[in-house]
Amino acid sequence: MDKKICTIISMVVGIAVAVLFIVPGLYAGTEVSDVIKMENKAYAKHKKGIVEFTHKKHVEEYKAGCGECHHDKDGKPLENLKAGDEVQNCMECHKIAGYIKGKKAKGLSKEKQREYHANAIHDNCKACHKKFNKKKGLKSKDKGAAPTTCKSCHPKAPGK
Repeated sequence: MDKKICTIISMVVGIAVAVLFIVPGLYAGTEVSDVIKMENKAYAKHKKGIVEFTHKKHVEEYKAGCGECHHDKDGKPLENLKAGDEVQNCMECHKIAGYIKGKKAKGLSKEKQREYHANAIHDNCKACHKKFNKKKGLKSKDKGAAPTTCKSCHPKAPGK
């Protein structure tokens, strides 16, 4: 066989093999997991079970857009997100682990309270769930209602 043809065939095979390895790697980086365990090492002493958030349920059943949870530094929804876009973890802005309430929270603005991770998450989720239920005319115990109680989102913690 001619040396040029061998070289061309080798290059084509090499490129094909490279593509087979590179393309799945690029795709994997943009894949969005359906179930996200809302777990963070800052919550090593968390007393309630960890919430497992499902994108599919929120998008299909609740018709929630990405901007319902993902927002900019001013709290404005990120409207142009699509599956696979890179987003920041909540802890990157809501840096203080835990939940502040009662006497400790007295005098703090809502903005300051939302610096606490759990306050930000609870405020966002509960407000959205209540809004959904009101829009649909549902009470929290009705079938198809978005959960609004601790136990309905937080499973029983292991060993409790």
